[in-house]
Amino acid sequence: MRKFLLVWILFIFTGTIVSGQTTIAKTQDGYQLMRNGVPYYVKGVGGHVHMDDIVLIGANSLRTWGIENAQEILDEAHSRGLTVMLGLWLQQERHGFDYNNPEKVKKQFEHFKKVVNQFKDHPALLLWGIGNELDLYYTNPNCWDAVQQIAQYIHQVDPNHPTSTVTAGLDSADVQHILKRCLDIDILGINTYGDIAQVPEYIQQYGWEGPYMITEWGPNGYWESPLTSWKVSLEQTSTEKYQVYLDRYKQFIEPNKQHCLGSYAFLWGAKQEYTETWFGIYSKDDKPTEPRDALQKIFTNKPIVNPAPTIIDFRLNDKVATDNITLKAEEKNYAFFNVKLGQNESNQIKKPIYRWRILTESTDKKAGGDAENEAGEIGGLIKRNGPPNEIVFRAPKIPGQYRLFVSVEHNGKLAYANIPFLVNEREKGEKQARAVQFKYTDMSSFD
Repeated sequence: MRKFLLVWILFIFTGTIVSGQTTIAKTQDGYQLMRNGVPYYVKGVGGHVHMDDIVLIGANSLRTWGIENAQEILDEAHSRGLTVMLGLWLQQERHGFDYNNPEKVKKQFEHFKKVVNQFKDHPALLLWGIGNELDLYYTNPNCWDAVQQIAQYIHQVDPNHPTSTVTAGLDSADVQHILKRCLDIDILGINTYGDIAQVPEYIQQYGWEGPYMITEWGPNGYWESPLTSWKVSLEQTSTEKYQVYLDRYKQFIEPNKQHCLGSYAFLWGAKQEYTETWFGIYSKDDKPTEPRDALQKIFTNKPIVNPAPTIIDFRLNDKVATDNITLKAEEKNYAFFNVKLGQNESNQIKKPIYRWRILTESTDKKAGGDAENEAGEIGGLIKRNGPPNEIVFRAPKIPGQYRLFVSVEHNGKLAYANIPFLVNEREKGEKQARAVQFKYTDMSSFD
């Protein structure tokens, strides 16, 4: 941190600016990130796909977690005027790395020395992210010594870009370790979701007086969401997530610019994590979703010309996800949702595309964003008998945990939701329950 303040003072007296130089200026109220001598507030996304759309939504930076394809990412970002928080993925204790093993720690250090030397002069580089969530399920605080060793080396060879390390949420003990062991860390990065409201208060309470960034944020995580009676997490709809992105940015990120230098919204792209839709701002088939519009509204402060559709209501047998829905195997059921459609730029309404699917509940749930296998889809159960926003379906034959997924695409954008349900075996000789009659759908015609 002190080194970057000295660089800033040097600029004041000499007027010398290095291309792509990032410094941290001390202000009367806190701190200001400077890029080539100009104030720079990070409006970022976590991920490096769809870079043209990153520009379109008004973002100015992207974050990586590792150095895979780093040269290409940096080059592509620079060609679009974007900067990069380049992640150095340090090995984690929960994956078996031993930070008491000096040979392994040295090997890792030597590797990242080469990486730093390779990319330190790239004009798109904004700052270094040394390790991501090393504190997740860890017991050995020596990992912070490894962070410090790399940060110290960066300060020796690269005076033009700040260092950061990223924690999983905000914990007092972790902050104390970083304060004592990581003297060359300039910016504290925090990945936070449902707890984001607590960050401004806790970060000062825990003793961190320097600048910080929100390096991941978005909807509530599966670990902090309501559970069904059979202990699976309820996911917010894309419409609920849209509002969450708006509210959390306006309430807990933007108002704290004196110490918060910016943020990176998670996840610019798609991935299977608990479900296939939980964190992705894009769908698995590369369709932008409602939260993408929220980010554009945040970053540009302008209304969306081509808005995504909005899901107003979603019910299974007239029940919502919080109702702990249980079904009998092979029983007939009904589902519907209401949607509000936007208009495209030419003011012509295009026909929306509806998609219904039944998936098994994922059995490959992990932690910390580790790679997961996708849940399996169960075909042949759904029949449309009325409007496209309604279906009848048979419950799966095999008892277990499932989810009913729905999506609607309009103007090239997607809204989505899912409802978990539990299938119980029908007792021997038990007759199927009498079907409920609904306004549009004739259940008796479903064989």
